[in-house]
Amino acid sequence: MQTPKLLPWYASKAGVSTERAAILWRRAVRQATADTGWVGNSEYWGAAMDSFLRQLEEEKNSRCTPRVTPLLRSQNLMWRLPLLAMEDVVSAVSAEWQKSFPRATGRSREAA
Repeated sequence: MQTPKLLPWYASKAGVSTERAAILWRRAVRQATADTGWVGNSEYWGAAMDSFLRQLEEEKNSRCTPRVTPLLRSQNLMWRLPLLAMEDVVSAVSAEWQKSFPRATGRSREAA
């Protein structure tokens, strides 16, 4: 039985190994065969995919891995906030400087 081409993507998204995802896929195919009684039609493949995604979600929820990514994103934003604020201040000062002293920037007041 062939596995879906996106199986590695689904596995990495759920945080499980590709081998474990293949086992879950085979289990989902067996479950879909038992549920639909058919093999190969659209209802069968839909049931197999639904079962597979449900099993992946259960596997993901059963793992005790900490969710670090949101924490890292918020910390990255906190580190960048002073730099972003300083960039805004420098841009405002630069714009005001160009308005106040047009000859220093190479523009004349008439062109503005």
